[in-house]
Amino acid sequence: MNIIATATEVKNNFGKYMEHILAGDEVLITKNGKEIGRIVPKGVVSQTLTQSLAGIVAEDVDYKEEKMKALRSKYELAD
Repeated sequence: MNIIATATEVKNNFGKYMEHILAGDEVLITKNGKEIGRIVPKGVVSQTLTQSLAGIVAEDVDYKEEKMKALRSKYELAD
């Protein structure tokens, strides 16, 4: 469940909102009617980041080779 609260409400009732977060809820914080941030349970952050990266990173990339290419290019290193 998502809960919407103003920054002032969160400031004045932080313990109440922490209980919601511990229960798995997200708290959307607003100021002057605009979203300024979210507080989400720890597991949700990892899951959201992982999902947002899905498809961006190629599965068959040789990361060591890519790192060496970048270093060679940056520092003009010879093989």
